[in-house]
Amino acid sequence: MAKADQRFGQRDGSDQNFDYMFKLLIIGNSSVGKTSFLFRYADDSFSNSFVSTVGIDFKVKTVYRNDKRIKLQIWDTAGQERYRTITTAYYRGAMGFILMYDITNEESFNAVQDWATQIKTYSWDNAQVIMVGNKCDMDEERVVPPEKGKHLADQLGFEYYEASAKENINVRQVFERLVDIICVKMSERVDVEAPAAPGTKTTRLTDKPAQLPQKCC
Repeated sequence: MAKADQRFGQRDGSDQNFDYMFKLLIIGNSSVGKTSFLFRYADDSFSNSFVSTVGIDFKVKTVYRNDKRIKLQIWDTAGQERYRTITTAYYRGAMGFILMYDITNEESFNAVQDWATQIKTYSWDNAQVIMVGNKCDMDEERVVPPEKGKHLADQLGFEYYEASAKENINVRQVFERLVDIICVKMSERVDVEAPAAPGTKTTRLTDKPAQLPQKCC
């Protein structure tokens, strides 16, 4: 079994034998690089020819966390306002969000607060969020300093990364960190929940994250 490190490995996304399923969403303004970010992580590929996502799309990837197989269902959402009603419908049941802006586009950064409000409005209370300043390979065109991004992330209570899908900088790290945070929150909830019925093997974490049979971390 190929492993990215001691905690995370990879297996065919069609594999149905998993212990947990996490629904993750990548959100942010149009053209910040959400689709490229997803393709880099899921397929280790990059193309300059991506067109704007219409509505919503997703990919599946299986990772390993302390001998638990975790199936990631990662949704790539359209950033245009006209698709907002469609995409916010998918917030329900999401365990984690990657909230992305483009470091070369100040408008996309200014929209982060609105996207954070949407997460708060449409997702469940314990959804975890990582804020990502994408396209850090284009530093010569940067208009949003790293300190400004970090400051806003701190204000919103989010962890912060700068990343580049093109150069494959911090892409895997962002997803793995998001899975880590979700696992920690799951463990905290399990610690205060009553034990599940014997024989429970697989849990799909969707709209009722408190119904967990065991720790994953």
